[in-house]
Amino acid sequence: MIEIKELSKRFGNTIAVDNISLSIEAGEFFTMLGPNGAGKTTTLKVVAGLLNPTSGRVNVGGVDVTAKTAKTKGLMCFIPDIPFVYEKLTGREFLYFIGELYSIDKTYYRKDTERLLELFSMQDYGDQLMEGYSHGMRQKIVISSALLPSPKLIIIDEPMVGLDPKSIRLVKDMLKTKTKEGTTILMSTHTLELAEEVSDRIGIIHHGKLVAQGSIDEIKEKAEKNEKLEDIFLKMTAEA
Repeated sequence: MIEIKELSKRFGNTIAVDNISLSIEAGEFFTMLGPNGAGKTTTLKVVAGLLNPTSGRVNVGGVDVTAKTAKTKGLMCFIPDIPFVYEKLTGREFLYFIGELYSIDKTYYRKDTERLLELFSMQDYGDQLMEGYSHGMRQKIVISSALLPSPKLIIIDEPMVGLDPKSIRLVKDMLKTKTKEGTTILMSTHTLELAEEVSDRIGIIHHGKLVAQGSIDEIKEKAEKNEKLEDIFLKMTAEA
C-alpha cells in the first residue's frame, strides 16, 4: 500500500527526514515512534500528499503521491494531531460535507453519520456548532470523518490526544478491526504502550533517520534480554 524510497525532506538548512526507505503492506498497522522533532509528522504529511519531498519518492496504492491525483486522495484519510474543523458547521454538517467530498451516496453517508455520532456518544451534540466543541469532541468528529468514506489507508498523527478512556478503547478496537478488513493504518504516537498494543510493526525515527523497524518481537530480539520497549526506545534515541 505504501512504498517509501530514499525519502528526504528539508526545511531550509534543517533536515526533517533523512533518506528513509520503508514498505507497508495492505492491511498492516504500522506505527512510527520517535522524540519530538524526529521527523514523524513530516513523514506522515509527505505520505498524505500535504508536503512535497525534497528528494526520493512515495507511492500509495502504486501511485506517486506528488501527482496529487483524485485517485490517491480517494484512497486515504489523514487525521492530524490538532483536529481541523470548520467551526461554523455543526458536527453533523461536517460529516455530510465529507460524504459529499468523497462522492458517497447520500443515503449511505447520512445513515453512517448517525451510526458514528452514536458510536462516539456525540448524537446530542451533532447539531451544535463545532466552535463550541472541546478538543476531544473535535477529535471524535475528525476520526468519524476519516472512517466515513471507508478509505484503504488511514494516516493518524497522535490520535488519542484529548480523548477520554472509553473513546480511546473504542478507537483502538475500531482501528484494529479496520486492519483485519484490509485497511492500512500508518500512525505516529509518543505512547509506547499504545504502539505495543496495536501495531503489527513499528519504526523508530531519530534525527530524521529510521533507526529501527520490525515487529515488537523482532526489535526486542536485537536488544538485551528482558529489555522493555521503553528501554530499547530510550537507548536508540539517546543523544551522544
